[in-house]
Amino acid sequence: MVGIRSELGNNEVKSKSPLYLQVANSLREEIVSGAYPVGSLLPTEDRLCDRFAVSRYTVREALRLLREDGLVSSRRGAGTVVVPPNPPGTDIHQVMSINDLVAFATGTRFEIETIRTVEIDRKLALRTGLSSGEEWLEVRGYRYAEQQDVPVCWTEYYINRAYAAVGRILQRHAGPIFPLIEDMFGQVIVEVHQQISATLIPPTLVSDLGVEEGSPALEVRRTYKTADEKIAQVTINTHPADRFQHSMTMRRVRS
Repeated sequence: MVGIRSELGNNEVKSKSPLYLQVANSLREEIVSGAYPVGSLLPTEDRLCDRFAVSRYTVREALRLLREDGLVSSRRGAGTVVVPPNPPGTDIHQVMSINDLVAFATGTRFEIETIRTVEIDRKLALRTGLSSGEEWLEVRGYRYAEQQDVPVCWTEYYINRAYAAVGRILQRHAGPIFPLIEDMFGQVIVEVHQQISATLIPPTLVSDLGVEEGSPALEVRRTYKTADEKIAQVTINTHPADRFQHSMTMRRVRS
């Protein structure tokens, strides 16, 4: 077994820095040098424990530092993947599964401005992809990153009237909404269709988003469908263009 001291070299043998920091620094150097390119998986926790001859706790602390540096993203059951660098002031979304949407929403807070039932008119039908004349529960507000005072985006939820009862608990609910629909009504969201469009920040949002009038924006619409092809929820997020980056990794599937 190769211990961390021989792995890091003689100069580090005398280092008094914690083992987790030494492991993190070693992995960081390998990521930056290209040994682990963007989109690749780091070795499993067990393999890292064996490689550096350290405990699982030490490895997890090292990976936590790498996540805080924006170098990797960890997903339960999927391992730890190297992600693209995050430009300063940018809200980066790396979405590879429906579970990633849960992780993103869990890492932010949603401050609700209004909850009401609305009838989908022609204009709203074009924005949401829903049918005119139907009634849906509308939930609107601002989403904030942790410890940030300026909103990440303006968020609009349109929830199928059949599941409108979730509105009663949203004021005390911190995470994403669609898992509530699954839990309360026994549904399973099996598909999320995402569409990203260029637009302008509406004048009513300029002040709260801290941008100038006429600023460019990206509108991200997600349509959530159940196993029976029923639309359970549509979400529209309006992001200032200079604060949003979407990252997607595609791999070739061989037949």
